[in-house]
Amino acid sequence: MKSCFSFLITTVLGVSIVFSQNTSEKKSTATSNVSLLKKEFVIPSLNNISHKIWIYLPPNYDSTSKTYPVIYMHDAQNLFDASTSYAGEWEVDETLNKLYEKTGKGFIVVGIENGGEERINEYTPWKNEKYGGGKGATYMGFIVNKLKPYIDKNYRTKSQQKYTGLIGSSLGGLISYYGGLQYPKSFGKIGALSTSFWFSEKVVDFTKEKGNLKNVKLFLLVGGKEGDNTDKDTQRIEKLLLNTSFKSKNLKTKINPDGEHNEAFWRSEFLEVVSWLYHIK
Repeated sequence: MKSCFSFLITTVLGVSIVFSQNTSEKKSTATSNVSLLKKEFVIPSLNNISHKIWIYLPPNYDSTSKTYPVIYMHDAQNLFDASTSYAGEWEVDETLNKLYEKTGKGFIVVGIENGGEERINEYTPWKNEKYGGGKGATYMGFIVNKLKPYIDKNYRTKSQQKYTGLIGSSLGGLISYYGGLQYPKSFGKIGALSTSFWFSEKVVDFTKEKGNLKNVKLFLLVGGKEGDNTDKDTQRIEKLLLNTSFKSKNLKTKINPDGEHNEAFWRSEFLEVVSWLYHIK
């Protein structure tokens, strides 16, 4: 367990360091349909840090009047651009551009930058005796009550629950899992990748209380080389969900034996996660 969290701590500090350097020397790898919102969001009851929001729009957004499903994702620094990422990007934009070219399916992705050293507080719904945290409920309340209404007002979105996704990895996976079960009327598609279920045992009672959902799809992904019983923790949560009558057809658990706890793994699996959640073949 310790080694897993040391990576998380390193990632938090790493993001802070990256943004203190002159990133202009690094070449941006973001595609032309990715941009930063001019408006930044401060969450006073969380940490008073201004959060930048990245927006990915489908390739045909400006040439049509169509509306699109929206996927909310965490750790925006790592999603689209190698010049802002800590240890490589997910290539969310390139992946979805290729998906659009192949299938005609388009998405809006809203990436929320983490708060650097505040990342642990933001992405954990419960406190850990050793590592602290526990402000995830406030963070998710911001997404549901402030950010999502803003996005739905200013972009052509399919705002209904069945079109709205929430995806993250590691602690981002934990807050995605929490957000999906806590707000099932807002999010219908949840991707919890390499989820840090170990952070608090309160996730067990939370799952028993909230897991009996009828209209939420959940993809649990974990790698066999992540260590710290991440795979076993994921399987335990899967079993708990099924025991609460979570519909088995709406739950997919994948254990990739070669998967490690890093962006390269999440990048390689992102297309499958989105395709399964949104019924794309």
